[in-house]
Amino acid sequence: MDAALIEKEAMQMPDLKRAQLADRLLQSISPVTSELHEAWAAEAEDRMEAYRAGKIAAIDGPQALADLRQRWVR
Repeated sequence: MDAALIEKEAMQMPDLKRAQLADRLLQSISPVTSELHEAWAAEAEDRMEAYRAGKIAAIDGPQALADLRQRWVR
């Protein structure tokens, strides 16, 4: 099947369905090991603890993405 056709069809899917498809495609390329999953969970817990303790501030999702795009997209 033609990749351009698949992409065109996928882009018409609702956001949630596209995100789920993207996740499945990424998993097929680079599966997440249980060790990596556990490491990310521990990192998330550490960050939440730091946030609750007032050591770090929260940034809303759209602002965080804009900051990343500004920093990395050239």
